Amino acid sequence: MTTTDQSLYLYGILPTPLTDAIDLKGLDKQPVYSHEVDNFVFLYSAAQQEKYLASRRNLLGHERVLEALMEAGYRNLLPLQFGLVIDTWERVREQLIEPYGDNLRHLFTKLDGHREVSVKVLWDSNAELELLMQENDGLRAERDRLEGRQLSMDEVVSIGQQIERAMEHRKVGIVNAFQESLSALAIEIAENDPLQETMIYNTAYLIPWDVEPTFGDRVEKLDQQFNERLRIRYNNFTAPFNFSQIDRN
Repeated sequence: MTTTDQSLYLYGILPTPLTDAIDLKGLDKQPVYSHEVDNFVFLYSAAQQEKYLASRRNLLGHERVLEALMEAGYRNLLPLQFGLVIDTWERVREQLIEPYGDNLRHLFTKLDGHREVSVKVLWDSNAELELLMQENDGLRAERDRLEGRQLSMDEVVSIGQQIERAMEHRKVGIVNAFQESLSALAIEIAENDPLQETMIYNTAYLIPWDVEPTFGDRVEKLDQQFNERLRIRYNNFTAPFNFSQIDRN
């Protein structure tokens, strides 16, 4: 299928044609095909909607297509942003390949032989506060001294600021431990905003494929180092969304 009799949904780009036929279903259970435009191979399926809602189901469907191709051996793959629907391949050539073709080739070179992994760290702030009080004699004594008293505004602000600074110091210590252990294995790092209040670390790493077992071992040792009091989400197999951004300057 090489024509655009209807709108098409795009998933990603490969630097070379597929060597084997693919049997893969994308969004709306539509078969996934490939189409080459100026030496770039696009993965697509027939679009059944004019605009796709960024629901969990659709987002996971988009990512599953890319991960299935990677599992099949097509590791050097550029993921496209979710929801990209086109009417003609000429539009792809004019709006993507002609202005950004060199950028795409550069990204393929950077990603060749590398994979994205991600680490998210969550903590229980109440439990951490209790640990803080157990470990910090001075702060615990100050809290106990004030407990049961009618406090002035200055006293409330003072103890609150002390606790806030101590908790921030504790958080920074955890983040630094992860950075010091993991960053040396990466060729590029993308620090992302926390996705929820309890998340204190959200970082993606671009690492050589064969380094992943070592990386995974270090994540496990960090979990043990903190006595498993943190919740660590480690994703060792995902399309490199964080490292496929086109430089539009």
